Amino acid sequence: MNYFSSRFTLGILGGGQLGKMLLYETRKWDIATKVMDPSDEAPCKIACNEFIQGDLMDYKSVYDFGKTVDVLTIEIENVNIDALEKLEDEGISIFPSPRELRIIQNKITQKLFYIDHNIPTAPFSRFAYSSEIKESIAHGGLKLPFVWKSAQFGYDGQGVKIIKEVSDLANLPNVECLAEDLIPFKTELAVIVARSVTGEVATYPVVEMEFHPEANQVEYVLCPARIDDKVAQKARNIALKISEELKHTGLLAVEMFQTEEDEILVNEVAPRPHNSGHYSIEASYTNQFEQHLRCILGLPLGITDSKVAGVMVNLVGAEGFEGNVHYDHIEEILELKGVTPHIYGKTKTRPFRKMGHVTIVNKDMDQARKIAQEVKETIKVISK
Repeated sequence: MNYFSSRFTLGILGGGQLGKMLLYETRKWDIATKVMDPSDEAPCKIACNEFIQGDLMDYKSVYDFGKTVDVLTIEIENVNIDALEKLEDEGISIFPSPRELRIIQNKITQKLFYIDHNIPTAPFSRFAYSSEIKESIAHGGLKLPFVWKSAQFGYDGQGVKIIKEVSDLANLPNVECLAEDLIPFKTELAVIVARSVTGEVATYPVVEMEFHPEANQVEYVLCPARIDDKVAQKARNIALKISEELKHTGLLAVEMFQTEEDEILVNEVAPRPHNSGHYSIEASYTNQFEQHLRCILGLPLGITDSKVAGVMVNLVGAEGFEGNVHYDHIEEILELKGVTPHIYGKTKTRPFRKMGHVTIVNKDMDQARKIAQEVKETIKVISK
């Protein structure tokens, strides 16, 4: 099929920053795109060929949208899977497949998948409702501390909370959830696996993630991770095993814990371009968004190696500010060597909302990390 400068149309469900960065690549190759998102101010709106405002969880909206495109992909997992299954039955190519999304969309189903396939992960208990947890603690079935996770609709630190004492259970939504052992770990890692519709597979280097302690969001991503080669290979092997068992097509981001004993435990996965791969736009030979296109269109995979060390800093809304966004001191970070800001196009900021990211590239990782710290301390996402 001719994808380039043709009538072929790629459909994207979700119009956020991941979709916007994917559109950088479709525009580079002149691939026609159609995007659906519930917000009329979605970042993708300015960059796609056609934009549809619609509810991603509504069966009819997703089905009707899917019938107008040749290949359908996602930038967010929270979509109506029943509609995707119907579209797939009618011959629409969908990546990731509805089968994969059924496994990944629900964190309990995802964890059971790891258990069934002997993939190492933290022990957990499942609950139909959060209200059942207090009773389990009282009867000795569950021991503090642990990590509470909503089974569905969690993202960017939402739907996750560390429970250190019973009072921390207050104000949790009363939903299907799991309680996961709190793992004492050395490092949080991630590996992105690219798998083409043709079966070709490649992995990106293991990255290291540093988290904001309160928001439970990634603050920094460092590539390559500052870990032993044996640990890195173990992480890549586990990521490849998940990819093989899922038989996914596209990108699969696998988040992991490196324990004190250098074991690897899988935290969770995302079947799409991912925050842990944003560094690749500046630092890799083939960035993750171009690679996703190569995967789902059956094109040869690109080189996943890095040209230089890369550190990504997430730009999130500062605490105490809500309203029209202002990037304070952005001119100052532009004076720093190897610094590239990406602004996502969200006009309203609020505390901890992802508004953009900054990539720092340098031949020396220590220097890149030092500049990243300076970036983090200089630029502020506020409102005016």
